[in-house]
Amino acid sequence: MLKTRIATAIVMLGILLPVLFLLPPIYLSGLFFLVLVAAAWEWSRLIAPNASYAAYFYALVCAMIVLFLGLFAIPSVEIALLSIALAFWLIGMPMILSQGIHLSLLRWRFIFSVLGFIILPTAWLSLDVLREIGLWWLLSALILVWLADIGAYFVGKSFGRRKLASQISPAKSVEGAVGGLVLCLMYATACAWYFPAGDTLFGASQSKWGWGWMLLMTVILVAYSIMGDLFESQLKRIAKVKDSSHLLPGHGGFLDRVDALLPVMPIAALFSIMVRS
Repeated sequence: MLKTRIATAIVMLGILLPVLFLLPPIYLSGLFFLVLVAAAWEWSRLIAPNASYAAYFYALVCAMIVLFLGLFAIPSVEIALLSIALAFWLIGMPMILSQGIHLSLLRWRFIFSVLGFIILPTAWLSLDVLREIGLWWLLSALILVWLADIGAYFVGKSFGRRKLASQISPAKSVEGAVGGLVLCLMYATACAWYFPAGDTLFGASQSKWGWGWMLLMTVILVAYSIMGDLFESQLKRIAKVKDSSHLLPGHGGFLDRVDALLPVMPIAALFSIMVRS
């Protein structure tokens, strides 16, 4: 299993790295587009397991929304979509998480269907906004999410004792979450200390707001990366499946790989707009 996981990760990096560093930004937008369309297909399969053909239609509608955002770039539409997504992540998601696994998928199916049409295209839009600011600006936000996951995994596996959310995700521990947070705080500090201020979100935040606010921003982003992971785990628990799909051997599905990015990217985009205003 571990060998399969590593092999899949190597293939994904083999695709991602050349697109990041060797090709024009439009190719990265296209790669994000494909990933989020696949995630939309998986999202539909989670909320409506017995409607397999409907998942393709759902993914098509999400693709059309993303294409509309990319082709027409209407600021008022983008701001409205981003605002709705942020309102959900900041207010709605914690309320849903507080319900644990006691949600009825039948009753919540319509709400989750609408949510998918908002949060998935908004994730693509946020990634695109961050990339327009700069490649390293985008990478600084992405790496934070990856480090939060890596730190939580290894610290939790070694020292985890207290469950973070036992009903939703029994494998996650408080110690793991703290370990991921500490690693991310060290990373954000290194970004602000060693890189030019305008190159990364953390350097720019420290330069404008100071160390305290930059570290608080980092804590917020890490907290929402954890909650994004838990939110997808909650949905899988309600749907009674282990993974969103089997498209990525050893990793589950694309939604399993981007779940933490879904809330973090819009919030990072908001912080970016604030720090650059």
